[in-house]
Amino acid sequence: MSIRQLLLLFFLCNSIAANASKVDTLVLQSTFLKKATKFVVIQPNLVNNRLDTYPVVYLLHGHGGNYAQWSSIAPQLPEMANALNMIIVCPDGGVNSWYFDSPMDSTIRYESYITKELIPYIDAHFPTKATANTRAITGLSMGGHGAMYLAIKHTNLFGAAGSMSGGVDFTPFPNNWNLSSVLGKYDSHKENWEQHTVLHQVETLHNTHLAIIFDCGVDDFFLKVNRALHDKLLALKISHDYIERPGKHNSEYWKNSIDFQLLYFKHFFQMSS
Repeated sequence: MSIRQLLLLFFLCNSIAANASKVDTLVLQSTFLKKATKFVVIQPNLVNNRLDTYPVVYLLHGHGGNYAQWSSIAPQLPEMANALNMIIVCPDGGVNSWYFDSPMDSTIRYESYITKELIPYIDAHFPTKATANTRAITGLSMGGHGAMYLAIKHTNLFGAAGSMSGGVDFTPFPNNWNLSSVLGKYDSHKENWEQHTVLHQVETLHNTHLAIIFDCGVDDFFLKVNRALHDKLLALKISHDYIERPGKHNSEYWKNSIDFQLLYFKHFFQMSS
């Protein structure tokens, strides 16, 4: 990151917004999930010009979390939404969905929920710039995997994607996070496991499909798979930003990381307009 960008980040994170942003927790009845599910919407101050429309960043939580996890980890999000003039949406991805449609459990259809229900709802009810070039998605851990996975599979919906400490390849962890309940046992369902990982899905990308940023702490158990994704993107000649810095798989790391990623998305939105 350049000195100019660091100075901008310092200014944004230490400035006090002139007017408070608006934070709402809403409920959407999902046909795909067969239940009502909550989500958080953070809007910049709309008082000055209610005719304005805004780009949107979807922010996905980690394993065992919920729609409120990001608000707890990064209380600066309303201020960042104001300063960067963007809407931030924090969906609920369930405890263990990994944000795909499970081939084993018909109640886990979070890919369909987000892409076919939530995004259309947000665009219909909030002042969004409803194009791929004004829509980004990122997340932490399980949500980092989900953000990259959804963006790669739906480049018609997302122009930029990110991941923080993402489980971008969970095949090295066949006994973790009860993944067998959503993908089947690894030994007998290896194809399910491979087809639902980011590391496998990037083979479908072309260099112009997505603006990509992802990062991982050097003491994170997902560091090796993030390095593998970086190497694969290099081999495929797909442009991306990859960052390693001191940190573990924890809230302290993600609270810092999200500021950098939101600045990246802001730059993408400006360059795409």
